[in-house]
Amino acid sequence: MDELINGVHAPDDLKKLNYIQLAQLAQEIRAFLVESVSQTGGHLASNLGVVELTIAMHYVLNSPTDKIVWDVGHQAYVHKILTGRKDLFHTLRMFNGLSGFPKCSESVHDIIDTGHSSTSISVALGLAKARDLSRQEHAVVAVIGDGAMTGGMAFEALNDAGRTEKSNFMIILNDNAMSIGKNVGGMSTYLDHIRTGNWYFWVKQTTDKVLNNIPFIGHWLALAAFRMKNTIKYIMFPETIFDELGVRYMGPYDGHDIRTLVNIFRIAKSFKGPVLVHLITKKGKGYSFAEQDPDIFHGISKFDIDTGETCAVKGSCDYSAVFGQTLLKLAKQDEKIIAISAAMVDGTGLRAYAEQFPTRFFDVGIAEQHAVTFSAGLAQGGFKPVFAVYSSFLQRAYDQIIHDVALTNANVVFAIDRAGIVGQDGETHQGIFDLSFLNHIPNLTIMAPACYTELTNMLTYALTEHKGPVAIRYPRGIERRSIPFAQTPIRLGEGYTVTEGSDVTLIAIGSMVAFACTAAENLKKHGISVQVVNARFLKPMDEKLLLNAITKTKTVISIEDNVIDGGLATNVASLILKHRLQHIKFIAKGFPTTFIQHGNVDTLYKLYRLDPESLASDILEELQPIERKN
Repeated sequence: MDELINGVHAPDDLKKLNYIQLAQLAQEIRAFLVESVSQTGGHLASNLGVVELTIAMHYVLNSPTDKIVWDVGHQAYVHKILTGRKDLFHTLRMFNGLSGFPKCSESVHDIIDTGHSSTSISVALGLAKARDLSRQEHAVVAVIGDGAMTGGMAFEALNDAGRTEKSNFMIILNDNAMSIGKNVGGMSTYLDHIRTGNWYFWVKQTTDKVLNNIPFIGHWLALAAFRMKNTIKYIMFPETIFDELGVRYMGPYDGHDIRTLVNIFRIAKSFKGPVLVHLITKKGKGYSFAEQDPDIFHGISKFDIDTGETCAVKGSCDYSAVFGQTLLKLAKQDEKIIAISAAMVDGTGLRAYAEQFPTRFFDVGIAEQHAVTFSAGLAQGGFKPVFAVYSSFLQRAYDQIIHDVALTNANVVFAIDRAGIVGQDGETHQGIFDLSFLNHIPNLTIMAPACYTELTNMLTYALTEHKGPVAIRYPRGIERRSIPFAQTPIRLGEGYTVTEGSDVTLIAIGSMVAFACTAAENLKKHGISVQVVNARFLKPMDEKLLLNAITKTKTVISIEDNVIDGGLATNVASLILKHRLQHIKFIAKGFPTTFIQHGNVDTLYKLYRLDPESLASDILEELQPIERKN
């Protein structure tokens, strides 16, 4: 039997297939995803769960004329296959390869670049309004998961959508009872009640399915039944929260039944006003290991298909694990310590803490804004909250950091994971802005450890000595190397000299201290004497230490895994200007103010000349310019 998947190059190709062939295509796509992602790594379980949903959606819609908006976008692999990108999957998440998320520059079928949660309904509503104002008639669809529905922005959009009775757009709620891990909170409980606890919805789903499967007239019978608001059906059956908000609710339906999905999408597309279609799917469907452990296979490195075991060689520890272990140890000594996560328990190293101290651990769902202000309330109540969050996700709570934490000088600890380059997740996840967007906030202290030892000591300092808000930002993965004098006690605003030198001063912060040390060793081979300073604190800075280092060599290079604007380079330059230092040669090394694409971490450091070899080469050229031929 010929593989159907090889004949699908655009959504229109689906329309040539019958339901039996569509079911076969679904099986082929699952097999392809497992095989391909096992070689590249990526988001597997979420994509296995939306195969039929995506096929049915593209079968009914006419993309790119009709607009499909994916929430987060990590579940858009099937969409990419059906829109002509199957042959690029061997480059998935590689430098200059296929992105792991929707990307406008990659395809006209990708409507918006995305990578963060709870944004799709807002975007879809905006697209629908733009369509109406332009007097066009195409469909607009938002695909959002139940995990993303815990984000406040989704409800802001639903609240607004309820006022748009004449603006037609569809929301597809992909309900698999999970985000990355198990969902939490009231919305999860509510959807679970709809999913399993209300006999009406079982009757309703069965009735709709029977009507839709009647040849020729089934679609119209189901449509008529759905619109009969004054019948006994609508008297007997309660409305959902979505109905109450003014968004017509349909469901729940089996998200793996292509025939039913096609009919339901056709009905939903015909309605005037916003409609939400609730689908029940199984995360990881079709691959037993992903079904059993969907959280592990949510985002996975290369793995063995037969055993499900990852092929990645992992160290015994990483920064997230060191953070989690240290926090657990400190919490055993201080019952005032509270840990908060925004649906990233495992990613931030908090699993052991959550299990050991369940009453002092709070997973608030995908709700970073709430997490920050919730932490402020805990601090005002006399506790020591630690909010563990990825750097790029903390961006979503910027006002809350300023208004609810810093303004009141609340004793909140921000444990900022995935700072700097994170690699294959790309532009939406690179943590290269935090030093800049935190730097100017009053009352906020900012630290960055150069190694595991410093992370342990900084967290201990923050929870035992420091008063007021403090941010500790650290990278993804393992430490690069041991740092001399890393055991130097943490004191507010104090850095230290790692190595003495007389020719050039390298002022580095966080993980870049390791790069600076290696670059200094390379330069020593060329007779260059390098002084390496570990700033430790971005704010407050150790002005005395830095002034001495700067005036000693008069050639100064700042090194940071952050955009140059607003971070360490800005502070060092301001220090030089403040003290009117003369004849200082200052060079800033960091990322340009741009969005950094996906790719291997080391590849990206080398591309932007921040790896030790490139740093040493550039510094050598600055100190010993090579005479160039005309």
